[in-house]
Amino acid sequence: QVQLVESGGGLVQAGGSLRLSCAASGRTLSSYVMGWFRQAPGQEREFVAAINRSGQRTLTADSVKGRFTVSRDNTKNTAYLQMNSLEPEDTAVYYCAADAALWFDPTRLRVGDQYHYWGQGTQVTVSS
Repeated sequence: QVQLVESGGGLVQAGGSLRLSCAASGRTLSSYVMGWFRQAPGQEREFVAAINRSGQRTLTADSVKGRFTVSRDNTKNTAYLQMNSLEPEDTAVYYCAADAALWFDPTRLRVGDQYHYWGQGTQVTVSS
């Protein structure tokens, strides 16, 4: 098993940047595909980004492509989501997720139900 804790959220003005961190404990993070999801009030959970075990392959949602970058440092048992050029529409609770069984399938990794482990989330609020 693995435990995930997100941090780095906060309030930022449009055009600003934040870096979210997902710290893992338990099994080594390198065993897990990592995903980032977000959920705005009254909205469905939305895929944001995913990264494979080695960090050499990534997926990003069209809505954040070119602005957000997912990365990981397995030596620190931490995954990251660098968010640049933030927009009010990015306001949401952001969650990291992990799964040890998934292979890097671009279709399945976009589906939150495919991930076994989830963090508690961190709030990101982008003001106009």
